[in-house]
Amino acid sequence: MPTLSETDLKSLLSKLPASKRKIVHALRETIQSAAPNAEESILWGGLSYHQPEIGGRVKGAVCQIVIKRAHIRLDFIHGIWLKDPNGLLQGDLVSKRYIPIASIEDAERPAIKALIREAAKFDRSQFGC
Repeated sequence: MPTLSETDLKSLLSKLPASKRKIVHALRETIQSAAPNAEESILWGGLSYHQPEIGGRVKGAVCQIVIKRAHIRLDFIHGIWLKDPNGLLQGDLVSKRYIPIASIEDAERPAIKALIREAAKFDRSQFGC
């Protein structure tokens, strides 16, 4: 997975308390483990991951770490299409779903890793979208 420069990452995370930075780092490690070929970039004030062989940041989207007012969540643009046997996904937008991430333990949950793996394989063209 191509990574951001340390300077860009530090700049993005510098406004967060240390405890939230640790959660973001743990979530990055989970994503990198589950979707090692995903490209990482800064998008809309968070970290975005997509599979370039499927498409760009929307069509090939895997997930995004969203950082809002020191709250962290993991967004899945194509979340409505993902199997979620643990009922983790929240939201009611047309397609996007998210999971609030409140701790390092949340970021490392096997069920979250499974959703990331599934999202990394998702090709929306298979569903006529």
